[in-house]
Amino acid sequence: QVQLVESGGGLVQAGGSLRLSCAASGRTFSSYSVGWFRQAPGKEREFVAVINYSGSRTAYNDSVKGRFTISRDNAKNTVYLQMNSLKPEDAAVYYCATNRYQWSLSRNTDDYTYWGQGTQVTVSS
Repeated sequence: QVQLVESGGGLVQAGGSLRLSCAASGRTFSSYSVGWFRQAPGKEREFVAVINYSGSRTAYNDSVKGRFTISRDNAKNTVYLQMNSLKPEDAAVYYCATNRYQWSLSRNTDDYTYWGQGTQVTVSS
């Protein structure tokens, strides 16, 4: 079993930056792809970015491409989401989750097994 804890959320002005962290417990964390998702009030959970087990492959939602960067440090059991040029529409609770597979870059929440509790990102205009 893997336990995930997100951190790094907060309040930022539009155009600002935040770096989210997803810290994992469990020896097998480095064996999984990890995704970031977000959910705004009244909306469905939305795919943001995903990284494979080694960090060699990534994928992004078109709405964040060029502004967000996902990375991982398996020695620290941590995945990061660097968010730059934030917009008010990026405001949401951000979740990280482990995929069932090493290489999957799936955008489907059904393909993810373990989830963190989320961290709030608020962007003021």
